[in-house]
Amino acid sequence: MLHRHAEGEPVDRVLHALADPNRRVIVERLSHGPATVSELAQPLPMSLSAVVQHLQVLQVSGLVRSEKVGRVRTCRIDPAALRPVERWIDERRLSWERSFDRLGEYLAAENDEPNGGKR
Repeated sequence: MLHRHAEGEPVDRVLHALADPNRRVIVERLSHGPATVSELAQPLPMSLSAVVQHLQVLQVSGLVRSEKVGRVRTCRIDPAALRPVERWIDERRLSWERSFDRLGEYLAAENDEPNGGKR
């Protein structure tokens, strides 16, 4: 059964956010703890405004949360945003495993027939 996700659903937003290698660098950095926008921008070969645009995509996806205290914006990862993607992947995995199980059963039955299932 084919499932279509409406544009903007959590799975689509998270996968879109993670599709960009620069955003994956940001997520990887935040997986070690909160960081300011300036700290996140430091290793990236782009302007601060480009980093802010990437952070906005990550925030829309729910992967990143930020708060501003004074003039400093601090970002942190929100791992809960990955749950819909984990569920989606688990559903695909179960479907594939069932298909492989059925294929294995079919091949085993073919091999059990005289002449290996050949007529």
